[in-house]
Amino acid sequence: MSGINKVILVGHLGKDPEVRHLDGGVTVASFPLATSETFNKDGKRVEQTEWHNIVLWRGLAEVASKYLQKGKLVYIEGKLRTRSFEDKEKVKKYVTEVVAENFTMLGRKSDFENTPSTPTPKSENEYTTDSVAETGDLPF
Repeated sequence: MSGINKVILVGHLGKDPEVRHLDGGVTVASFPLATSETFNKDGKRVEQTEWHNIVLWRGLAEVASKYLQKGKLVYIEGKLRTRSFEDKEKVKKYVTEVVAENFTMLGRKSDFENTPSTPTPKSENEYTTDSVAETGDLPF
């Protein structure tokens, strides 16, 4: 039996997506996403914020680069990936990221009116890896 690797997050972008174009024209976008939860501790309400490293590939990265901005609220589905690298001192480091498979922009429609010519998508503000790959264009 195989396992399940599924992540669902709703949070705010910590900064605008950073977009890179790799060899072969592959686009990758990444950004930090903040999720917060509140709980009571010793009779006081406490808010705890977690930061997640989000990575989007190819067409989904292109859509994110056009429509997502720092502070925007977004729903993301994806899977966890851990990769390793060596820093300047040759010490092995590990990074865990959420590789997004789809996202939905949340909030009021007016929150996204400042984005360049935002057309209405098939499913209001929802973008998936499949819908971008099928058309080779934005999923509208």
